[in-house]
Amino acid sequence: MTLIKSISGIRGTIGGKVGDNLTPVDAVKFASAYGTFLKNNSEKEKLKVVIGRDARISGPMIHNLVQNTLIGLGIDIIDLGLSTTPTVEIAVPLEKADGGIILTASHNPKQWNALKLLNSKGEFLSGNDGAKILEIAETEAFNFSDVDSLGEVTDNSSYMDIHIDEVLGLSLVNADAVKARNFKVVVDGVNSSGGIVIPDLLEQMGVEVVKLYCEPNGHFPHNPEPLKEHLGDICKLVVEEKADLGIVVDPDVDRLAFISNDGEMFGEEYTLVAVADYVLGRTKGNTVSNMSSSRALRDITVKHGGTYQASAVGEVNVVTLMKETNAVIGGEGNGGIIYPESHYGRDSLVGVALFLTHLANLDMTVAQLRASYPQYFMSKNKIELTPQIDVDLILKAMTEKYEKEDISTIDGVKIDFPTEWVHLRKSNTEPIIRIYTEASTQKGADVLAERFVNELKDIAGI
Repeated sequence: MTLIKSISGIRGTIGGKVGDNLTPVDAVKFASAYGTFLKNNSEKEKLKVVIGRDARISGPMIHNLVQNTLIGLGIDIIDLGLSTTPTVEIAVPLEKADGGIILTASHNPKQWNALKLLNSKGEFLSGNDGAKILEIAETEAFNFSDVDSLGEVTDNSSYMDIHIDEVLGLSLVNADAVKARNFKVVVDGVNSSGGIVIPDLLEQMGVEVVKLYCEPNGHFPHNPEPLKEHLGDICKLVVEEKADLGIVVDPDVDRLAFISNDGEMFGEEYTLVAVADYVLGRTKGNTVSNMSSSRALRDITVKHGGTYQASAVGEVNVVTLMKETNAVIGGEGNGGIIYPESHYGRDSLVGVALFLTHLANLDMTVAQLRASYPQYFMSKNKIELTPQIDVDLILKAMTEKYEKEDISTIDGVKIDFPTEWVHLRKSNTEPIIRIYTEASTQKGADVLAERFVNELKDIAGI
């Protein structure tokens, strides 16, 4: 089964049987549930929802299904067309809309698609709200509008430009300083909407852009998750072009990774670390990331006199804790930057602009900047699940085995050892167990990961 229903939306592979995959019937069903949820929680006669999509091959089909379902519920649509997740997030409050939907499976391969659901603030729904939508979908408690009350569509393809203008207007973004440095940057847009919006942003900041896989045709040239093993082409091209750095985004442009000038990965984890270093140097405050993120953010936060806290994995959990602690910067170690001055959502455009402004103020290369930060190394692994595997039982067994260590069970099981840690959790978006480890050397992180992969397999009988 490759249909995953969670509080953050519905995600699955295209085709196959209804209820087992993301078929047209499933897309209509969950769009109906979302629209019904909005109507149940509003006294307004007419609701409005913003819709955008990434460049996936299935995007136009799913887009039409979802849009017309909401029209059938009597909901008006602001259609952004090809867009990004953060662009839809900023569009919702600007349009005074009641919600938003991004049609994207984020970092998943091209056969996947998803409905990611937003509230009226342009933020991901709470767990309680997501559960209500799943219940509505299960009971099919839909009531569609009559012919005189159908929704209407307004097309607005200008929002990626509006988004760029919003980013350039942030107080800590200095396009003039960036322009003065004459940076040369290679961009891998994985043939999705990032291939349009990231080069446009860079060019408006006076950056020379070398485009790689920037045609938004949905044919991803490599696995779209921005990990080292998928990015050999851009690492090579950065060196060949003598570029100052490389920029990689995922298909919906909410995850950001950098390539250093020497062709080496800057590290997804260090995207947030570098941007936080810049922000905290000019805005005193606190930070938040999820518990699968590097300890380096904690170290940088303490250096600047702030307080760091870790949330459960998931953007909505990070945002909730950021609001509770008045964090000035936060995000996730997968390259997700959340900067409240802009909005409470992971945003690669914001990350790019802040990082380049930071670099423009320093007399060093990207490789030298990376070397200036606390040195931690991570290993990210996963175990494929089968229906027979009882994940909760496995994680309980691991908790009991390591009960004398510093353990958190807020989200799966995280075991903090004195100089390293491991986090074991069931993914919300894929049928896998994720195993994250961090240590002071790459070998140490890899050895720790191998050890826990084997221990998990032994318990699961794989």
